[in-house]
Amino acid sequence: MRLSPLNQRRWTNFKRNRRAWYSMWIFAVLFGLSLFAELIANDRPLLVKYQGAFYSPIAKFYPETTFGGDFRTEAEYRDIEVQCLIISGGSENCWDDPDATIEDAADGEIGGEAIQTGWIINPLLPFSYNTINDINGPAPSAPDSTHLLGTDNSARDVLARVIYGFRLSIVFTLLVTVAATIIGVAAGAVQGYFGGRVDLIFQRILEIWSAVPSLYVIIIMFAILGRSFWLLVILSIVFGWPALVGVVRAEFLRARNFEYVRAARALGVSNATIMFRHMLPNAMVATLTILPFIVTGTIGALATLDFLGFGLPSSAPSLGELTLQAKQNLQAPWLAFTAFFTFAIMLSLLVFIFEGVRDAFDPRKTFQ
Repeated sequence: MRLSPLNQRRWTNFKRNRRAWYSMWIFAVLFGLSLFAELIANDRPLLVKYQGAFYSPIAKFYPETTFGGDFRTEAEYRDIEVQCLIISGGSENCWDDPDATIEDAADGEIGGEAIQTGWIINPLLPFSYNTINDINGPAPSAPDSTHLLGTDNSARDVLARVIYGFRLSIVFTLLVTVAATIIGVAAGAVQGYFGGRVDLIFQRILEIWSAVPSLYVIIIMFAILGRSFWLLVILSIVFGWPALVGVVRAEFLRARNFEYVRAARALGVSNATIMFRHMLPNAMVATLTILPFIVTGTIGALATLDFLGFGLPSSAPSLGELTLQAKQNLQAPWLAFTAFFTFAIMLSLLVFIFEGVRDAFDPRKTFQ
């Protein structure tokens, strides 16, 4: 799609803002990797070869009996006996030799017999965000070669939880920000464009709505309906959209009597076309100035609710829950450092990107 000259100038200005440009690429790489978190950190193998057939446990349920086991429940792929069955091709004398190892099975020799061999391809991190790991000593455990960022107080790998938690925070923020921005911009545009009684009624509604304690309402709704991701998204949108109304309203009130608006009205252009095609682009700079605060505030609100125990379910890979664990386990400083640097990097990149977008839309800003 060919960009208009105006949008080409904006894109050029954004690329010239090196801080925003590099931040966008770094964030895109990190978020792109987190979208494939199941392929990076998972306690199920990516691919298994067993008796000449191929299986993909990461995408499909396979009972242990599929690989020569005794149970019809899902195979525990991290169990060394299940690994032996897969690699040895379901040999009945698997582990007959007390000194046998997985390497012996891979070489095709267990119990003195040559057997058909298979193999297992695991993700980079062989555990998911909710995998309970066997560790030597009490949890949380310090970082080591197996758990690069250590484990939390439930022996779950911190790095896996950070990967999933990063994706959860960004997806939540994008959903809330996009929806709240659309509603807030539309409400502010209607108020500023029509003014008069419409503006007066909307202002009284906003005053009442802004006085509602959103945190208490969220806690009450969670107590009644139960904690869930989508309920939190809806409630965050319901209480988040007024943040942009004031800025957009002021811009439309200022521009409603400009000459080009009067000319459009005289030519019979519809109100919706005047508002969103002619006036809204002029209000974008002020709107984009507020977006970084909405984004960071949304991430902070999610982390705060999880930190207080009123956010997502405790089993969810939450960065706020990781921060709570850091507070409760001062003897495990790696939890605090991980939470701090994760939030610092994520919020800094987002702020730099939105600052670049804001400056790109500002005709007074130029970059060499």
